[in-house]
Amino acid sequence: MSHQEINIDWGKVDEIILSANRILLSTHENPDGDGLGSELAMAQYLIDNECDFKIINTSPLPHEYTFLDPDGIFETYNAKDHSEWIKNADLAIIFDVGDFVRCRDVFNEITANKLNTINIDHHPHPENHSFALSIVDLKAAATGCMVFDFLKHNYNKPLNNQMLRGIYTAVMTDTGCFRHSNTDQKCHLIAMETLKNGVDTASIYQRIYENSTKTRVELLGYVLSNIHYELDGVLAWFQITQEMLNTTKATKSDVDGFTDFVRSIKNVQVALMIFDQLDGTCRVNLRGKGKYSVNRIANTLGGGGHRLAAGAIVEGNIENVIKDVIKISIESIQTESTSI
Repeated sequence: MSHQEINIDWGKVDEIILSANRILLSTHENPDGDGLGSELAMAQYLIDNECDFKIINTSPLPHEYTFLDPDGIFETYNAKDHSEWIKNADLAIIFDVGDFVRCRDVFNEITANKLNTINIDHHPHPENHSFALSIVDLKAAATGCMVFDFLKHNYNKPLNNQMLRGIYTAVMTDTGCFRHSNTDQKCHLIAMETLKNGVDTASIYQRIYENSTKTRVELLGYVLSNIHYELDGVLAWFQITQEMLNTTKATKSDVDGFTDFVRSIKNVQVALMIFDQLDGTCRVNLRGKGKYSVNRIANTLGGGGHRLAAGAIVEGNIENVIKDVIKISIESIQTESTSI
């Protein structure tokens, strides 16, 4: 599918960026290819314009995305190294966040220092967001598509290899490798330009999707042998506990992609992961095939996302969270079934 572009004044955005003295780039916790790829592409633009900037994320760079960072420009927030730097910044650009609070410690620093903040995203946002300028295109396949538009409008040179590696990573991951229904003509045009530039797209795919650690595969084995099904298999869910991580010596980043895998099971329409974070909260990931809107479930849980991919952080111990989340998920699916 394709869509009519919304009217975004990328020239105005560029004026704000280039008039800033120090710029912070960030994305949501547990970052994905879209947020990270968008950061990398924008960082290359800032480097070319000799801007003072840092990429500071609240979560570490996942191992499958380390190829995006040959120059070590991705940093993980810690107060000792970053509080003073952020205090002296005058602009923050946030990518793909869905809800600003998902930047966690970085959000706290930005709001405490009242930084001028630009949001570039394709997720719906709460009305009470605190961005000075919020640029949202709900029909964009990825935030990376929007960064591509920004660069095409303001960068007076061919996009360089690193820019296109970042944008391609963003688009490939958020379209399920160009499989999902959000894949439009622009996604394929971006892929074409990336290939013309000589970017090794096969290597990008392999680094992200064919780079599992042995511990991750062992953890996946535990998950697959303990999937629960509801509503005659329409809903499939699984939990990940600290005991499972300890047994397999896996890390929390190893769980990325598990929900997508469970979604691939025949007849499953909604796949759900509940991950005990051991801080009094559970991370909930939702993936759908399109018949049901998983962001309806996430919104009820206080989270957000897309129709096919969404998530939330839910307070409580895992036993209680499982009861509540499964009940809400079943009710949402049943309610939506009556209107289909």
